[in-house]
Amino acid sequence: MELNDLQQHDAEQLTEREWLIGIDEAGRGALAGPVVAGACVLGQSFFRSAEAVALSAEVNDSKQLSAGARESYFGQIKALQRAGLLDFTVASASVAEIAERNILGATRLAMQRAVEALVGRTSSWKLPEAAADGPLFAGEATVQLIVDGRPLKPFPYAHRGIVKGDGKSLSIAMASIAAKVSRDRELVRLATDYPDYGFDGHKGYATRSHRQAILTHGASPVHRELFLRKILMPKASA
Repeated sequence: MELNDLQQHDAEQLTEREWLIGIDEAGRGALAGPVVAGACVLGQSFFRSAEAVALSAEVNDSKQLSAGARESYFGQIKALQRAGLLDFTVASASVAEIAERNILGATRLAMQRAVEALVGRTSSWKLPEAAADGPLFAGEATVQLIVDGRPLKPFPYAHRGIVKGDGKSLSIAMASIAAKVSRDRELVRLATDYPDYGFDGHKGYATRSHRQAILTHGASPVHRELFLRKILMPKASA
């Protein structure tokens, strides 16, 4: 079976480890709503399955896909999960946790929750517990964690950062899609609770219409207060 570049990347990683977990986030730069992390685990058998290779062949970085394409590929990822060919989870950190920990700390928390939810469903492997700046995969660890971007510090599990990894690694790309689709669905739900802001359209990001809605109606309980300072400052000083 011929593999595309994203599949080939992960297949090569799995020649050294039995399991590969890709991790990514969605919503880190938004003005409102939670930050959501996805984690996707592949085993060595994944690339020996013609079904798995075929169903994942068109998966790509979620930011390069339309909303409809993301939904379609998310359905394929769930089909692979139902077939036992991979597993994935999503987890989030709330607006309150973003305020408490800052956005980077909250993103790490969401990612930690996602990978711990994965390991909680299996007895086949365990996470490599080591600081990000310590020796990677000490001993005979069978799992490799890869995360989109630079390594997370601090983080309780040994991992490797891949800059623009959602366009290089299949497992990160699938984690990215799972996180993005799950967060978008949550913002559509929040739009019914806070109809003045148009969350179902911009998904909490700083579009012109969203900024204007904040100036008109003020912040809602699901807005990230510290993210709004530049928007609300002119109004406060007027």
